[in-house]
Amino acid sequence: MSAAAPGRTVLEQQAIALAGVVQVARLVDQISKSGSYPLDFLRPSIHSLFQFDADSVEDIYGGIAGVKLGLNNLSSLLASRQADENRDLVRYVFALLYLERRFASDQAMMSVVHSRLQHASFRAEHFASNVHDLCHNLSGIYQDTLSKLKFRIKVTGSAQHLQNPKNADIIRALLLAGIRSAFLWRQLGGRRWKLLLQRKQLLHASQQLSRGLGVV
Repeated sequence: MSAAAPGRTVLEQQAIALAGVVQVARLVDQISKSGSYPLDFLRPSIHSLFQFDADSVEDIYGGIAGVKLGLNNLSSLLASRQADENRDLVRYVFALLYLERRFASDQAMMSVVHSRLQHASFRAEHFASNVHDLCHNLSGIYQDTLSKLKFRIKVTGSAQHLQNPKNADIIRALLLAGIRSAFLWRQLGGRRWKLLLQRKQLLHASQQLSRGLGVV
């Protein structure tokens, strides 16, 4: 993917990629606590894993509308709204950013994940109607690779929902997608320390992108 996509500032591109991380965090939080999830946002997050040569950041999610949920939640987080309610969401976001750094330092693991995603992309193209089967496949990739790292993301919620095999598969597949978005964000120059220094600018960019979609 070209890091200098036409028509978007670097900050806007970073906001879209970070929204991809936040969207995953929100979906994981929702599934773990309620067992429900909006397919309209699950699909773009999952299919972002198979966009190997996208021309722009938004193309990775099938357009900016694909991360509408992420942009809305990113705007809320940066504006410090509902801080207590978003505690788990923030924890997942920073855990994903941290885990991506550990993953990126393991070239062998990165190679394995890339190879298996390319292999799984055939299913993504030909069996796209069943996202749950695809999540089962992606869950296996996550279990065989990222879950072996010393740092692991602890998902909290209802035991009833977390022990459901289908939900567990979706959550692992989403965490893999979150790592992909975190990798993209860092590729575009995103850094954790910049979240503090560029908070207002990033908030403005995410709000503008959200308003264009009628989110806020």
